[in-house]
Amino acid sequence: MADITPGDTAPDFTLPRDGGGEVSLADYKERPVVLYFYPRDDTPGCTKEALGFTERAEDFTAAGATVLGVSKDTVAKHDKFVSKHALGIVLLSDAESDVCERYGVWVEKNMYGRTSMGIERATFLIDGDGKVAQVWRKVKVPGHVDAVLDAVRAL
Repeated sequence: MADITPGDTAPDFTLPRDGGGEVSLADYKERPVVLYFYPRDDTPGCTKEALGFTERAEDFTAAGATVLGVSKDTVAKHDKFVSKHALGIVLLSDAESDVCERYGVWVEKNMYGRTSMGIERATFLIDGDGKVAQVWRKVKVPGHVDAVLDAVRAL
C-alpha cells in the first residue's frame, strides 16, 4: 500500500470520466487539484460528499482548483449519479482500482465482523507543481468540504 504524505509527488493517472472522455492529472499542471476518493455512487455518505463539493464548486474554481472524485463505479453509474443529483464535479472511474492502490486508499475494511476490500474515503490536495500539499484519511463528511476549501485557499 502506498503511503502518500505531504511533499510527495502525486502519482499521475489517466482515467475515464463521467460524460465520456478521459482525464489525466497532468491535464491540470500549474493549478491545484482536489482528488477525493469515495466508496460508491449514490450511497448516503458519498452523495452528501459529492453534493458538498458541488455546492462549493464555484468557490473551488474561484480559488483556482479543480475537484475530481474517484471510485470504482463505472462511467455509466457515474453518469446516473451525476444526472440524479445534478452534480457539478468530475467523477472518474477506477474500475481496476489501480489509482486507488497507488494512492493507498484500496484497503481492508471491517464491517459487522466481516472483512472485505474497499475504498477508504480520503482526499488529497495536490498543488500546481504536482506535489501533495495535504492528505485527509478516513474522512468524515460533515465539515470536510469546507476544510478542503480552506486548505486550497491557503496554498
